[in-house]
Amino acid sequence: MKNYYVKDIMIPISEYASVSEDATLFEAVMELKKAQNSYTKNKYAFRAILVLDNGGDVVGKLSQFDILKALEPKYIENESEMEKLSGGYFDASFLKPILMQYDLWNKPLDDICKKASAKKVKDFMYAPSEGDYIEENRTLDYGIHHLLIGKHHSILVTAGEKNNKIVGILRLTDVFKKICSMIETCNI
Repeated sequence: MKNYYVKDIMIPISEYASVSEDATLFEAVMELKKAQNSYTKNKYAFRAILVLDNGGDVVGKLSQFDILKALEPKYIENESEMEKLSGGYFDASFLKPILMQYDLWNKPLDDICKKASAKKVKDFMYAPSEGDYIEENRTLDYGIHHLLIGKHHSILVTAGEKNNKIVGILRLTDVFKKICSMIETCNI
């Protein structure tokens, strides 16, 4: 059986949606939409945008979750309270009073264009930490382990242990697709 490596499955950074850290949420959303429409390598569309500094290096990621959260600033204003609520299953009888208590999503869509064009990506992006990187020459099994243990939807791929230049992104959806195609060829 062929040994697969992270670099075999990753999406090269040149093909991934990206914006400068000074871009607005509006510009980020437009870039994500453009990338989703033009990406034909597989059926799984992009769900995040890489944020680049002035030198073209990745300094963060902006997910669909981050964009929606940025459009309702009360999530950030009440972040410590909201953090206590995360991670569980909630039914409508639990969610509705919280929505009312914090006055969340009270007509935020009325001025969505104004909000999206006024907010800067760098204020809402996720700045990757040490556990958000993997080297391109790691084996696929190591990559799967990294994704599962870290509960990542994607990991930034570096050129190597001594070269921290980001060369791509390893997405859970692409890894899962590869595993499914390997299982499909099993001769049972």
